Amino acid sequence: MFSAVLLAISVVALAQFAVFYWRAVVAGVAAQPVSQQVLDAASMDAKTISGEDYRTLVQLHELTPDLSSQRGTLGLVPVYFKFVHAIGTLAAGRISVLADWAENERMLCARYAAVQVDRRLQSNMALAASMRSC
Repeated sequence: MFSAVLLAISVVALAQFAVFYWRAVVAGVAAQPVSQQVLDAASMDAKTISGEDYRTLVQLHELTPDLSSQRGTLGLVPVYFKFVHAIGTLAAGRISVLADWAENERMLCARYAAVQVDRRLQSNMALAASMRSC
């Protein structure tokens, strides 16, 4: 009995660590600067990227071809965005602190998508330049 409880606590702690680590990686990527090319393509300003811009950036990500062998996907961010968006929708007008948190997380997802588009674009440009030099 004791070992089963200990195993359950360990699994929960490991899952919590994995979620916090994944969130830290996403926040680290989202903190990187976004090039003006991506901002112009999405018709937005770096200072005003919000959660509402996420869908535009995802569409831009899907339109940008991935020419390199390194896969620059959005991973679990779309699932996280839907989850946070649902929480924000439920909390809107009722629990303002939770709604504000959800909007900050949506903005984080939008910045992450913008950085991924920028990475993909820079990778494609580098690959095109290396092909021209051959």
